[in-house]
Amino acid sequence: VASGVPPRSSRLAVPDEAHPAVLGRLLMIEMIVLCTMAGRKAGAALAALRAPVLALGMGVLLVACSGNNEDEYVERPAEELFAQGETLLAEGSFEDSARAFEEVERQHPYSQLAVRAQVMAGYAYFEGRLYDQSIGALRSFIDLHPGNSDVPYAHYLIGMSYYERISDVGRDQEMTEESLAAFGELVRRFPDSDYARDAQLKMDLAYDHMAGKEMLIGRYYQERRQFVAAINRFRSVVDNYDTTTHVPEALHRLTESYLAIGVTEEARDAAAVLGYNYPDSVWYERSYALIGSGAEPAIETQDDSWISGIF
Repeated sequence: VASGVPPRSSRLAVPDEAHPAVLGRLLMIEMIVLCTMAGRKAGAALAALRAPVLALGMGVLLVACSGNNEDEYVERPAEELFAQGETLLAEGSFEDSARAFEEVERQHPYSQLAVRAQVMAGYAYFEGRLYDQSIGALRSFIDLHPGNSDVPYAHYLIGMSYYERISDVGRDQEMTEESLAAFGELVRRFPDSDYARDAQLKMDLAYDHMAGKEMLIGRYYQERRQFVAAINRFRSVVDNYDTTTHVPEALHRLTESYLAIGVTEEARDAAAVLGYNYPDSVWYERSYALIGSGAEPAIETQDDSWISGIF
C-alpha cells in the first residue's frame, strides 16, 4: 500500500521473522480479542433470552398474586349476619357460626347486635370444642362490656371451657386449676347469678379431683416407704381440701405413716379426728385396728398438734 498503512484484517499481521517473545505477546493479544468478542456475543444472546423469561416470570407472579386475594369484602346488614350465625349454629357448623357472629362485630361494631354476637361467638366455639377460641372471644367481651348482663354467663362458659378438659388424676391438673379460678371469680363477683350455683358444684368436683391427685402421689410415696413425703401430701388434703371425699382416707394414711416413723402421738391424733368426724367410715375401722383403744373418739388431741386446728 502506497500510504504505508497495513491493510485492515481480522487477524494481526505477524512479521515473517518475528522474535519468539514478540510472537508470544501477539498471540496472547489475539486470544484476548477473540474472547472479548465471544463474550459480547454471549452477553447479547443471554440478554435476548432473559427478556422473555423475565416477562414470563412477571406474568406468573401476577397470576399467583391475583389468585391469593381474599374474597371481596361485601357489607351486609347486622341482622342478616346474626341470623346466618344462628342458622349455622342450629346446623352444627359451630366454627362457621362463630365466624358469622364475629363478622357482625367486625362490620357493625356499634350496633346492639354486635355485643350479643360476641357472646354467641364464644358459645359457638365452645359447642365446637374450640375451647381456646371460646375463652379468647369471651374474655374480649368481658373486657369491652364489664357491666353487661351476660358477663356472668361469659365467666361460666370460660370455666366450662377449662372444666371440659380436666384429665384424670394421674396427669397434669392445669385445666383443673384454671377452672377453679374461673368459677371462683364467677361465684365471688356474681354470687346471686343463675350460674353461681352450678359453678360452685363444679368447683367442689374440681377440688375433689385435686385432692385425688394429692392422694395418688401420697400413696406412691407411702408404698416406697418415703413416709415424710407421703405425710406432706396427706396433710395437704386435710389442710386444703377438707370438704372433699378424700379426707377420711387421708387421715387413715396419716395414722399409718406416723406409726411407721414412730410418731405415736400424731398417729393417735389423726385417728381420733377420723373417728370423731367419720365414725362410720371404713377408714376409721382400719385406723382403730392399728391404734387400738387409744383411737377412741372420746380421746382429745394434743393442743400443740397441727391437726387440732383443722377440725
